[in-house]
Amino acid sequence: MDSKTLNFSDTEVAFKDKSDAELRQRHLLFKMLNSQSLVEVGSFAASLALNLHLPVKKLIKATVFRYFCGGETLEECEPTVRKLGNASIGTILDYAIEGKEREEELDATCKEILKNIGRAKNDDDIPFAVFKVTGVARFALLERISAGFALNAEQEREWSRVCARVEQICARGREVSQPVFIDAEESWIQPAIDRLVEEMMAKFNKESVIVYHTLQMYRHDRLGYLKESFSRISSSGAKYGVKLVRGAYLEKERERAESIGHASPVHGTLEATARDFDAAVDFCLENLAGISFVAATHNENSTNYLVSRMRELGIKKDDPRVYFSQLFGMSDNLSYVLAAEDYNVSKYLPYGPVEDAIPYLTRRARENSSVRGQASRELKLIETELRRRRLCP
Repeated sequence: MDSKTLNFSDTEVAFKDKSDAELRQRHLLFKMLNSQSLVEVGSFAASLALNLHLPVKKLIKATVFRYFCGGETLEECEPTVRKLGNASIGTILDYAIEGKEREEELDATCKEILKNIGRAKNDDDIPFAVFKVTGVARFALLERISAGFALNAEQEREWSRVCARVEQICARGREVSQPVFIDAEESWIQPAIDRLVEEMMAKFNKESVIVYHTLQMYRHDRLGYLKESFSRISSSGAKYGVKLVRGAYLEKERERAESIGHASPVHGTLEATARDFDAAVDFCLENLAGISFVAATHNENSTNYLVSRMRELGIKKDDPRVYFSQLFGMSDNLSYVLAAEDYNVSKYLPYGPVEDAIPYLTRRARENSSVRGQASRELKLIETELRRRRLCP
């Protein structure tokens, strides 16, 4: 390994805690995910079968759910939390529920998120909590607010309940000193989320960073927003927290923009997204006195870019203001190598009822099967390790 980059092709480190049987099963899964047509048919079939109450839940739970989620409950996640912790990798427990409509459902999700935060208290293996605003608010309400439409009296009361849920979650995070990520979502509901997050940061980040925003850098306006929102939060006397991601709704964003005759909100090339992501990393490093940030990426170049910039600036590997993060079941070559080199690293571990996790699993499957997606890279690494173990020719 040279002095400038990390060796993310070290499959012995990446799959150190995977048994031969687990590796073979993972190989089969990613061979299937490498077929875009199979993923599309499978995603549709899984949703349809569950909606029709066909007996497929056990099959889904034993295959794709098992590899990308920790379980259906917090308790089922425990073995994975400990396994990752033994490798010096933190766990971010993500209750993967979204798109609910009824108030009792939204309240139930809020209650689970609060339980999640309480579970993380005083556990070094769980450095962050996370939630989606669509878990505690109706999508249509967020869309209306984001579009700037006036609310009627009932909608105003509904929005007050949403704000109360979000504030309760952030207050619980401050109470137990547990930082909380608020995830980014579709661009046409993001303005309402931006507003909420900034309000929470200004209120709860006075002494330390409790609330983290999430910025999807495939959007061409997010680099400018990062700089502007940092200025606003700093002016309020609070500290800024941000998780940088590339983005998870690419096809959906482009299809919607085309359908309504608007310019796409996302960059037209991967290179432009990478440029903005790395520029955002630079901005955070240059303002580290007032920023804590997480580089949540599966991209090797951007990961090594941050590693090299930290070296250049003399920032310690375990500086608590800088974290790397990847999704559970993906990019173990990044997570495990970073952890072995003593960088701060964490894995998103979604959990929740199988039927409610289908939207998340569908996004992961489509992301992995995209033309320049993850599956072929994962497959190549797994096959390299299988050959190293002499389990295949």
